Amino acid sequence: MSRRQPYDGVVLAAPCSVPYVRYSTETAHHWLARALKGTLDAGGLAKEEIDGFSVASFTLFPDTPVGLTQHFGLTPRWLDSIPMGGASGVVALRRAARAVQAGDADIVACIAGDTNQIDSFRKLLSSFSRFAMDAAYPYGYGGPNAMFALLTDRYMQDYGATREDFGRICVAQRQNALRYPQAIMQKPLSLEEYLAARPIADPIALFDCVMPCAGAEGLLVMRQEEAERRGLPHAHLAATIERHNAFPDDPMQLRGGWAMDAGELWEMAGAAPEDMDLVQTYDDYPVISMMQFEDLGFCAKGEAPAFLRGRDLTVTGDLPHNTSGGQLSAGQAGAAGGFIGLVEALRQVTGQAGPTQVPGARRALVSGFGMINYDRGLCSGAAVLGGGAA
Repeated sequence: MSRRQPYDGVVLAAPCSVPYVRYSTETAHHWLARALKGTLDAGGLAKEEIDGFSVASFTLFPDTPVGLTQHFGLTPRWLDSIPMGGASGVVALRRAARAVQAGDADIVACIAGDTNQIDSFRKLLSSFSRFAMDAAYPYGYGGPNAMFALLTDRYMQDYGATREDFGRICVAQRQNALRYPQAIMQKPLSLEEYLAARPIADPIALFDCVMPCAGAEGLLVMRQEEAERRGLPHAHLAATIERHNAFPDDPMQLRGGWAMDAGELWEMAGAAPEDMDLVQTYDDYPVISMMQFEDLGFCAKGEAPAFLRGRDLTVTGDLPHNTSGGQLSAGQAGAAGGFIGLVEALRQVTGQAGPTQVPGARRALVSGFGMINYDRGLCSGAAVLGGGAA
């Protein structure tokens, strides 16, 4: 296997989070347009100054990113569509960075977002995956809750995790969300309330599940000298990995693609898990966050419950995790769920996180996971960001 080349000279800048709302009568175009405008405003750019455009969205159909170029009045020389759900942020970043390195684009706007109308989620599930339709729907499995219940139950049986272990993740993220003004969930959550929540799909209960909503996220990718010329706070891309359909022979997914490539990620970054000032995992269900801590080298497989029992995952703790509240408390705005951790990590390492700022944050790990097909998620990725001269 050839050695991956570094991302020297490529930076991220101009983070934008469009405030989430529970439901919206607007189209995905509206939310994506706001993300594009927000990141351009943050960077002090006119739309004519971007020549690369990357889009992730579930609800844009029947339009595509090509159609958006006409809607938004863009004329990019590089265009990408990332239909990978929770892995979209890392994948979009990787590809945009390579485009900038190769000279295929000078400034790439990466945006993700979705609407959430009253019936959006049901419609999305009804056409999400032919595999899921064939393998799950005949048995009454109508969406991800039941699928992740199977995974969670197996994880608990094999590794001795308890609902209290998952609850500590959810409670810490809610504490973080209380600092983040844009979080949908603004009511404190105790472990007792978590444990008493109504069941959804045993062993999953209400607070284990993300809340679908509408919203969008965005950022810009450019050369370092471009960011410096414009006076933009920026983060360096130290390393990334991406993997699809990892470990296909595993009867149940208890590890993801991160486990195949974590060694390369840390070698490329010149760092180790313990060097990270904060971690942003993809958190549609807490068991997936546990898997990422294991597969990315913070602890051995099956040891995340014990590892996390001894850690404070809040903004002021010894292992700040999903500092904006993550999807479990800030909300899951469709494909923007793959961007929420990336945009927050960019704010953190550039000192722009405001009330969620981790003091002295310089390096952050972001991981993504997406496209659940019955018994497994197919897409995984991770990135290490460094602020300033890191």
